[in-house]
Amino acid sequence: MPLYKDNQIKLYNSLSGEKETFKPIIDGYVGMYVCGPTVYSNVHLGNVRTFMSFDVIFRYLKHLGYKVRFVRNITDAGHLENDADEGEDRIAKKARLEEIEPMEVVQRYTVDFHNILNKFNFLPPSIEPTATGHIIEQIEITKNILKKGLAYEINGSVYFDVLKYNESKPYGILSKRNVEDLMHNSRELDGQSDKKNPQDFALWKKAEPQHIMRWPSPWSDGFPGWHLECTAMSTKYLGDHFDIHGGGMDLKFPHHECEIAQAEACNDKAPVNYWMHANMLIMNGKKMAKSTGNFILPTEIFSGNNPHITKAFLPSVARFFMLQAHYRSILDFTNNGLLASEKGFFRLMDAINDLDELKAGSTSTFHIKEWQHKCYEAMNDDFNTPILIAHLFEAVKFINQIKEGTATITQDDLNLLKSTVHTFVFDVLGLINATQSEDGTEKLSGAVELLIQLRQDARANKDFATSDKIRDELAAAGIQLNDGKEGTTFTTN
Repeated sequence: MPLYKDNQIKLYNSLSGEKETFKPIIDGYVGMYVCGPTVYSNVHLGNVRTFMSFDVIFRYLKHLGYKVRFVRNITDAGHLENDADEGEDRIAKKARLEEIEPMEVVQRYTVDFHNILNKFNFLPPSIEPTATGHIIEQIEITKNILKKGLAYEINGSVYFDVLKYNESKPYGILSKRNVEDLMHNSRELDGQSDKKNPQDFALWKKAEPQHIMRWPSPWSDGFPGWHLECTAMSTKYLGDHFDIHGGGMDLKFPHHECEIAQAEACNDKAPVNYWMHANMLIMNGKKMAKSTGNFILPTEIFSGNNPHITKAFLPSVARFFMLQAHYRSILDFTNNGLLASEKGFFRLMDAINDLDELKAGSTSTFHIKEWQHKCYEAMNDDFNTPILIAHLFEAVKFINQIKEGTATITQDDLNLLKSTVHTFVFDVLGLINATQSEDGTEKLSGAVELLIQLRQDARANKDFATSDKIRDELAAAGIQLNDGKEGTTFTTN
């Protein structure tokens, strides 16, 4: 019997604002769509955190025995600057600035996206469709909405008529906004927009002469609206009505709100049963922003080449750090937090590696089945990874007690302990086993930090020959020192 029969998941539904018992539309099957990246720059850590949350959800649903179709798209066209209906396509702008083709931009940053997610040990989605691969579907949806009188065409562009839609269906149901408030808070149209109302959004945009990315349509040579692509791809692969739609909290309005309106208008039914949103990532208590320097790329975590961290960290350490916060909580990314997580991560891995050395006894002084039940309870309660991790450290304590001879375990319980720990640590949380001695990171870091200190002492004593010798010898060994305001860090080649 599949595990999902005995494990009732309660998940937080952004649509209702409450935890609800998860009941898939088809027993044993789950359809899940997650908004993927717009591939015009390196994937940032906030994106990684969102995708990691749904990677764990995907992993756990699969572990319970559900057959999951997980669709995560690639936005390679149609996403205009400032998430608006005016301005330049983000990918086309990058291509213009770098004097390359838009699809070169797409290829470069799609490869980067996959490389980073592979480093973090993500499972690939079942399907990864692209916006440009589904232009026909987006045109057909636009035709359908126009036919129903819920959109209008003007000067080659097609806009969704929010006020008309709102006469029969509530626009703002997800974000808990109403059209009257949106109208009150909207700026007046400046006469340059073709929209009837500021709340209306583009289904299809006529391309200006300088716009590189364009496709023929019944209305103009142009490109689809950003919101439309997700409706086209999610319904194509999951049907007009599916189980879970996920994404970052920042997408709730207007992106997901527009998706609901489009799908309702096109198919006369609510598209999704459960809307799930991962919360934001901040850094050192402030919003991450390149403009302020309060920013770090995933590759900089692995190399240590960033002034906000004091050393390099394994991808699994960074993953472990992020999973110690619930996906709906704001996560503050700090160097001290990473250092603490690294200690906890290696403590967990050391205990797992000790499992094979434990000797079974005639009795158990730890209730393994009760502990296992608590692990499932944590994940069944809206995928609560921090509580699960707390339970895993209960097991770590018990493993250490057995090792020290102050606790005992039977062979059957030892087998159950091993299988449960491996399931939750590696299969569900997606961590990769590593030890400090195997990785060598701790030893290398300690040795280099000692040399950095000796170099600082030499510079303080104006012994620049020794200072330069330490720097040059390390460089020759493939270790680059980086002097910054926060001190000296190092990266390895």
